Amino acid sequence: MQYIHRNLEDFFKKSGMHYPAILLTGPRQVGKTTFLRHVSEESRNYVSLDIPRDRNLAKEDPELFLERHKPPVLIDEIQYAPELLPFIKVLIDKEQKPGMFWLTGSQQFQMMRNVTESLAGRVGIFEMLGLSNRELEHRNVEPFLPINDFPDVPEKLDLQGLYRRIWQGSFPKLADDPEMDHDLFYGSYINTYLERDVRILGQVGDLQRFFRFLRAAAARTGQLLNYSDLARDADVAVGTAKNYLSILIASGLVTLLEPYFANRTKRMTQAPKLYFLDTGLCAYLTDWSSPETLEAGAMAGHIFETWCFAEILKSYRNSGKRPAFYFYRDFDQVEIDLVIEQDGVLYPVEMKKSSDPGRDAAKHFSKLEKFGKKIGMGAVVCMVRESSPLTRECKLIPAAGL
Repeated sequence: MQYIHRNLEDFFKKSGMHYPAILLTGPRQVGKTTFLRHVSEESRNYVSLDIPRDRNLAKEDPELFLERHKPPVLIDEIQYAPELLPFIKVLIDKEQKPGMFWLTGSQQFQMMRNVTESLAGRVGIFEMLGLSNRELEHRNVEPFLPINDFPDVPEKLDLQGLYRRIWQGSFPKLADDPEMDHDLFYGSYINTYLERDVRILGQVGDLQRFFRFLRAAAARTGQLLNYSDLARDADVAVGTAKNYLSILIASGLVTLLEPYFANRTKRMTQAPKLYFLDTGLCAYLTDWSSPETLEAGAMAGHIFETWCFAEILKSYRNSGKRPAFYFYRDFDQVEIDLVIEQDGVLYPVEMKKSSDPGRDAAKHFSKLEKFGKKIGMGAVVCMVRESSPLTRECKLIPAAGL
């Protein structure tokens, strides 16, 4: 596989070597191990706990394992042997050298708690998501804000080209081989996720029921989360739906976007919005068999918004930043898709699957004035080919330029 430069690399190199231990988390198969092996020095050892022999040794005799695999070492899938963590702590406290242990893990449910408790103050935590549009276009620019400049859209990313990228998703294996069978890849991915992440951790007894819930959640991407409706469609109890969704969030497949409240008023919704972080997986789970059917189908708008949101999120995560993202919605159904708060300024963003949005696309931005904060430049992310002003306070931004 040809290595694709990851935009996280710059932040990782600047800050990663200040810690004796580094944990790189993220969903399965987003390229964590490939990334770390690419940026590591030749002297760093590598061992994967996916291999039963090494996993058993790590669990049964951690001291011997660390004697065989001395630092600097990259330990893959650390969640399979939390027994190692106290012994890693002892070595770190003894030697106190930066970069001793690089750790990866796909399952964040218990792993994050184990690592942070055992290695508190000794570990730097980085998160990797799937390939971003910027990485696929070999661009590395600053985190998204409407005040930034944006490139014109390349010819290959017209409406059909963009929806092919949305339908394909962000996993490196598919990017490296676009001819790979889409259904085969995602079907195998789901089976691996259910069997190795969900079942092994004992979180779910009925995998078929969990899969049914997963499909119901995918059908709601880009929409307000209603646990009762979601539970009904998945044929599970509301409490089970909340537990299942927490698993999806912890494993990096889904995120929730909270509504913006500066002052909690009775006229505003309190439900979050649900977003899948890989649109290819979402398209597979909702049975869209091609980019063309997806673009013309009932989910086209929601999945376009989902893709745009994920790309904006990746631009921050790959810079090591935790953005203040929200959305606005009141009980009069007035909504702003995304509100970014930075340095006391609110930046409103709408995401429209349109090549010619009118001024009405930004008509609700003034609703944010009620919060008494400065309103920055707004944006309508859409299918235009180049960035241009829409009003004095808002500009059009090409989605393919994210």
